[in-house]
Amino acid sequence: MTGPALRYRDALTVSAALFLAPASIAGQADAADCALERHGEGRVAAVVDARGFRLEDGREIRLAGIERPGTDTANGRAALSAIITGRDVTLHGENDTPDRYGRQSAIVFVAGSEQPVQSELLRRGEALVSSDIADKNCAAALSAAEGVARNAKLGIWAETTAIKNAESPGDILAAIGHFMVVEGRVLSVRQAGAITYLNFGRNWTRDFAATISRRIIPAFESAGLGPKSLENRLIRVRGVVSSRGGPRIEVLRVGQIEVLGGK
Repeated sequence: MTGPALRYRDALTVSAALFLAPASIAGQADAADCALERHGEGRVAAVVDARGFRLEDGREIRLAGIERPGTDTANGRAALSAIITGRDVTLHGENDTPDRYGRQSAIVFVAGSEQPVQSELLRRGEALVSSDIADKNCAAALSAAEGVARNAKLGIWAETTAIKNAESPGDILAAIGHFMVVEGRVLSVRQAGAITYLNFGRNWTRDFAATISRRIIPAFESAGLGPKSLENRLIRVRGVVSSRGGPRIEVLRVGQIEVLGGK
């Protein structure tokens, strides 16, 4: 085995060792921040995909707070398998209500570990923060874990295409239906009906835009991110890509937008 395959195998070995080692201060912070209400436990029988697994009692669990970008999930599934297959886990979250597919969403801790599985995957660069965690402390901890991998260019961050350029709408359109991170400068902010558009290009029917519903504008204003304040700012947007003329990401939570620089 040589080349990328060998490097990936070595990365899995090192990461697994780190995961099972005594927790660092950062790991302890993750535990404190993401140890939400406990909603069950069990032993992992099988990994379903890059962010889902099945317990021996038949329950299917989805890892809350993260996403796997793009269509290549093989590496993500292997990374998750290395951590949890055959292990006892505890499930934490805001509630244990299953989704429409019968899957329980949870922050997951392997027995004996001081940090959630999500943080370990993020630190390896095997996942992206999805911003679907309402608890601010936990969301911040997951974002910090992602930042570790991004700064070190680990996993998916080793690829130059990990973050899409807002000025290349064709590249973004290729990811329709998938979770992506896009960076660019907001050229204009326009409102049409109940929707506010953050436009990253001058051709509104072709270029990339992020959309924000009027009903959640107050949340952005409370966070100091009123849409008009984002004009001419360099920002990072994350979410599922759709197409309505040009590529779009619907912003449903404040955490999907990160301001990267000044005007």
